[in-house]
Amino acid sequence: MRRILFFLLLALPPTLWAQRAVVSGKVTDAATGRAVAGASVRSGGLSVVTNDDGFFVLKGDSALSTVTASHIGYRATTVTVTDRQLTIRLQPAAVVLSEVLVMADNPLEVVMAAIGRIPQNYSQQPEGYQCFYREKALKRQHYMCVAEGVVDMYKTGYGRSSGRDRVAIRKGRRLVSPRRGDTLSVKVLGGPLAPVQLDVVKNTELLLSPEELDCYDLKMETPTSIGDRLQYVVRLSPRRVMPYALYFGRLYIDQQTLAFTRAELSLDMSDRQKATDQMLIRKPAGVRFRPKELSLLIDFRLDADGKTRMSYVCTTFRFNCDWKRRLLATSFAAFCEMAVTSTSHTGVQPIRGRESFDQRDAFFDKVDYFRDPLFWQNYNIIEPSESLDRAVSKLLKRFPK
Repeated sequence: MRRILFFLLLALPPTLWAQRAVVSGKVTDAATGRAVAGASVRSGGLSVVTNDDGFFVLKGDSALSTVTASHIGYRATTVTVTDRQLTIRLQPAAVVLSEVLVMADNPLEVVMAAIGRIPQNYSQQPEGYQCFYREKALKRQHYMCVAEGVVDMYKTGYGRSSGRDRVAIRKGRRLVSPRRGDTLSVKVLGGPLAPVQLDVVKNTELLLSPEELDCYDLKMETPTSIGDRLQYVVRLSPRRVMPYALYFGRLYIDQQTLAFTRAELSLDMSDRQKATDQMLIRKPAGVRFRPKELSLLIDFRLDADGKTRMSYVCTTFRFNCDWKRRLLATSFAAFCEMAVTSTSHTGVQPIRGRESFDQRDAFFDKVDYFRDPLFWQNYNIIEPSESLDRAVSKLLKRFPK
């Protein structure tokens, strides 16, 4: 029986919690009423993101007085907590072009200025992050496995390399389809180490070094806003042929602080072998891997102390696999996301090597099948999407009670 070694996740709906302040709700577009997926929702030092249906859950040690929601293209909205169930309606942000923005017509100069501001905009001290991690894998349109967990992340200052940055799994659980042939032992880039490996602001050699930037055409796009802050938008596309695959994408840069606040990247798939080399870590012998998509989203947030910190990472993989004796290829998709739910700035201790998650590991192999309704207890998690909920229910029916 083939097993899964994917890096990807999900969340089962928490049904019971310890006695804490719990606030849940939905974030919608005020004009259309549609759910706003991926919105940042914060209260004090707590933070989560909304699911595909716009839902969120926040749990705190003390009563939560206000909740703030923000998303690209909308004004940040703060509401007073008067009930445990909130509806937060975001108003589209009107973008007013200032004289400074009109003059900012050289995208390379804007990006280089933002790179020069990294020491001022990002923490230079070690910090600890508690995060919620989720992964899921699909075969065609059917869920093969789902897994989720709480992880700790240690990051050195942005003036140092990421060599000592670590991730440790604190708790997690998994579900997998018991059907023979529903799983595939393929390991791809990403997983819990994505915030360490794919932090393009800290690891500038990935994209923001002079050598890498020289491989791209840069173009200024219409500015937008994230929350109440106006953003430069720089579009990038490959302009050189390199021995490795390059990216298409956009960089968002805060107009006031010149901090990178968001990166949207999609790997160039025009050369299948280069894309495979970038995506694939290992696969079984006899399986042919056909890459279709690798996309990456990284969000940063401006905190009260004036520093910009990573808040959310999401990777999407789509690929086909076929076997030499089969006529038709099978499509697979894998998704993983990590949301920072709290941050520690003082007294932070490094994660020891034996506790840390290794790039050779698969998250799925590090956690167990578990159905305890009190599993998450006090942890902040991402509320599962309805479609994901249904998929988990179908998987659960295949397991004995």
